[in-house]
Amino acid sequence: MDDTKMTRRDAFGLAGVAATAAAGAALTPATAQAASTGRKKKIDFVTKIDFKDPKWTRDTYARLDADVEPGKEKCGWIRGKIFGVRDNEAVRPLMNVEGFSFVRINRLPDGSWRRLLREVVFYRDLETNEILKEWTNPYTGERVKVVPIANDPFNFTISEFVPEPPSYGGMQVVKREPKPFLQDWQWGPEGTMILNTGIDMIYPNALRPDVWPRESSGWMNRVSEQFIYVVKKADVENPNLTHIPHTGSWSRITPWLPWMMMGQAPGHMSYFTHFSTIPNGIAGLPADLVAAARAMDEKWLHAPETDYGPSLSSLENYSREQKPSPIPNGWSVPQPPAPKGPFPPRPPLNSKP
Repeated sequence: MDDTKMTRRDAFGLAGVAATAAAGAALTPATAQAASTGRKKKIDFVTKIDFKDPKWTRDTYARLDADVEPGKEKCGWIRGKIFGVRDNEAVRPLMNVEGFSFVRINRLPDGSWRRLLREVVFYRDLETNEILKEWTNPYTGERVKVVPIANDPFNFTISEFVPEPPSYGGMQVVKREPKPFLQDWQWGPEGTMILNTGIDMIYPNALRPDVWPRESSGWMNRVSEQFIYVVKKADVENPNLTHIPHTGSWSRITPWLPWMMMGQAPGHMSYFTHFSTIPNGIAGLPADLVAAARAMDEKWLHAPETDYGPSLSSLENYSREQKPSPIPNGWSVPQPPAPKGPFPPRPPLNSKP
């Protein structure tokens, strides 16, 4: 998904008042009465299409990203390939990638929406499509441990104003003046609508190269994520549809993954995937994907029920959950001086960051 954009976590998919955050856990008298009579309480959202109306943008994006029916979870799924990009050679497919997210969303008193998301993404073998636990890096010949993407949570607020870039636990400090939340919507063929959105960032790397010489791509992370959503115009206009079904594509440019042990070698990764809503949730996902997530923790098969944080990317999570790899004998990397920036302090040697 310019300044109207959000990250990949938005495609799959702070704290407000406690009563709102608990909307999925308790029924108000009005909703309880509706439930007892078998009638649904009407949920107010803007359906009249107006590309210049930030309230329409807010509500439409909330219905894309989640299901705005209180307490209801929405399952999103992605699948595709990741490629290695280096100078003076062809782009190289490295792995398949597949994952899913679960998101729920709560209405806040000012009309904005607070979405709560949990996501997990696994890497698969190019030939067999088996979920990888180890992988032979074709650039180095080294056998490495594969670390899946596992973000718990990735939350943000969808309002009438362009959201701030994710802070990634304080690593991203860019701020901007409030602007109306307007996105790049276009008319498509045969009654469809197309949304183009994305985000381009450069911010300090939680994996400091003087602490993580094998895993770190350098002092700064440069990441670009772009999305295309395709929806039916009739679904957008339907006042009874609390979630707008969609298909789309997600692409991402990012540094070498830390577990690839590429250090500051020139080059980067490119992700190319497609995504969609899975209406029946867990039952609609590949069985091996569900089993792999469940083996990590049952929580990955559900959206968060409460609002907590911080919301981190896979790189910040790696810095908190993994340890720097030992440096092989004779292996060294020249370390450029750190640029100015709010870099995390260097932890004691041989300790978990």
